[in-house]
Amino acid sequence: MLHRSIRSAWNHFRYIPLLSVLTVSRRRRFEKRSRALGSAVGFVMRWFPPALWRFEREVLRVFPNMPRRQRAELARSMGRAMGRTLFEIYHCAEFQARADRFHPAGPGLAALEAARDSGKGAIVVSGHFGQWEAVRAVLKARGMETGAIYRRQPNPHYQRRLRAGIEAGGMPILETGRSGTKSLIRHLRQGGFMAILLDEKHPEGEMLPFLGHPALTSTAAAELALKYDLPMVPAYGLRRADGDSFDVIFEEPIPHTDALTMTQAFNDSLSARILADPAQWYWMLRRWNMPRA
Repeated sequence: MLHRSIRSAWNHFRYIPLLSVLTVSRRRRFEKRSRALGSAVGFVMRWFPPALWRFEREVLRVFPNMPRRQRAELARSMGRAMGRTLFEIYHCAEFQARADRFHPAGPGLAALEAARDSGKGAIVVSGHFGQWEAVRAVLKARGMETGAIYRRQPNPHYQRRLRAGIEAGGMPILETGRSGTKSLIRHLRQGGFMAILLDEKHPEGEMLPFLGHPALTSTAAAELALKYDLPMVPAYGLRRADGDSFDVIFEEPIPHTDALTMTQAFNDSLSARILADPAQWYWMLRRWNMPRA
């Protein structure tokens, strides 16, 4: 009982900074509220040592010769971008209503429309890069509501807000795990669309190169695409320089070959995006950590 009380108090304490920023900025315009949280997270990334150390460990793995000053600026830029992304997810209904901010392009969009018109499902794969909810916003506006897979947050305050935001972006929302997988298969077989972020470490995945280093990667999306003959389309919501609008790029569907080759094709696609604009990727994922034996 004491342990549970301490954990509850700690969860409340950790949530206070975010709640404070959201409360203080509540009466401002959407863009100003978004920038406020972005600035707060950027400050933390630049000046809070544990966050900076974790960030630098990952960045130096990929960019070993990057100067310290450049790394510090990259940390702050990434923090600002991720703070804005978090705010937009928390307020996803309001975010999606801003249709003039989304600029879709790329051949994958036509492939998804063809799948919808033929009554087939589809798998949209992306990563924690740019604003991934912009992808679902574009699809929903075009009659292709797209569900999502998400990982439950241990802090119930973050979990409640995050779940509500993701649900506003499109249904169904499924948790990782066996029950979520069964629901995912049923949804796809019924002609549904699903978005999956493939850049998180997956303990039961395959070791595949990502940004030049082996990383445990789930091949489930490719396996489902092959089994049910579904298009697997990489898509990204690139935040423009103004911070408020997005180029939503739908790449060519990944050719059906085998699960490892298809998953590697996605890793290569996302790696190219990150190398071109590293500030838009969330470097705090511990992507290359090995699970404990």
